[in-house]
Amino acid sequence: MDLGALYQEIILEHNRSPRNHGELTGATGHAHGKNPMCGDEVSVWVQASGGRVERVTFTGHGCAISRASASMMTQALTGKTRDEALTLFQHFHDMVTGAAPINEAALGKLKVFGGVSRFPARVKCASLAWHAFRDALQGGNSDGDPTP
Repeated sequence: MDLGALYQEIILEHNRSPRNHGELTGATGHAHGKNPMCGDEVSVWVQASGGRVERVTFTGHGCAISRASASMMTQALTGKTRDEALTLFQHFHDMVTGAAPINEAALGKLKVFGGVSRFPARVKCASLAWHAFRDALQGGNSDGDPTP
């Protein structure tokens, strides 16, 4: 199996069986985002305490990249400090936009989205949940397109 096929299988598997899917009772932050270009929508809930992200969940609908990104994001951010989570957000954003080389050490399995930068129409699909997470972490209650 080549690396591209392995990455595609990881994305498809997270799309079929998303982790941490559902609303989160007692969340400290919640944000909703949508991509008007393709119809992807996501809501993200964050439970943070003592400067640490204790849990992240999501609901929504969209393409495989959008759902897989949200699923893998929830796993990657749980347990991180606020600063670590925001740093990981920046590494992920830089990767999918092509603003910086892939930082494999920081991104781990998230590097499967490294090819997204070659498809500008997919950047928002991959980053939608991440922007909603950032808004939710900051205590926001956004509704709309959180991407800059």
